[in-house]
Amino acid sequence: MRIIDLLEVRKRVVYSKNHIYRLMRAGEFPRQVRLGPARVGWVEDEIDEWIEQRVAARTCPFKAA
Repeated sequence: MRIIDLLEVRKRVVYSKNHIYRLMRAGEFPRQVRLGPARVGWVEDEIDEWIEQRVAARTCPFKAA
């Protein structure tokens, strides 16, 4: 298991810090893990799974002609 920081999370999901925390409050994004009094991180596998769920749920709006 690997813990990643907010910078790495933002690189993977291309969301702002505020949007990530907004999604977390809504229960729509993996929650962070408190590592210390001033440090948090995210479980890499949970972020990858969240991304995979988004890919699996997508629909293709375009059809080949």
